[in-house]
Amino acid sequence: MTDDQTDVVARAAELLKGHRASIDRLDAILVYTLGERFKHTQAVGKLKAEHDLPPSDPAREASQIARLEDLAEQADLDPVFAKKFLNFIIQEVIRHHRQHQS
Repeated sequence: MTDDQTDVVARAAELLKGHRASIDRLDAILVYTLGERFKHTQAVGKLKAEHDLPPSDPAREASQIARLEDLAEQADLDPVFAKKFLNFIIQEVIRHHRQHQS
């Protein structure tokens, strides 16, 4: 390998290292953000159970999905992926809410 090729490979390795460090920080942010979100949805579930409200609110869920799709487009994120992700979270929240009502 020539010195130029070695320099290019070393530079690519440094760039890769920087991207991976950023990804690791963002993963931590996502996990802590989801943790905080679920603390609030747990409180909502308890409140709904205490007041005999249904665990699911289809109108709110539809509104949230539409809002997230708009945010995804603004963030240059695939809105189909964003919708799947939010649907997964919503289903998990509803499952938790149902547990509070049992």
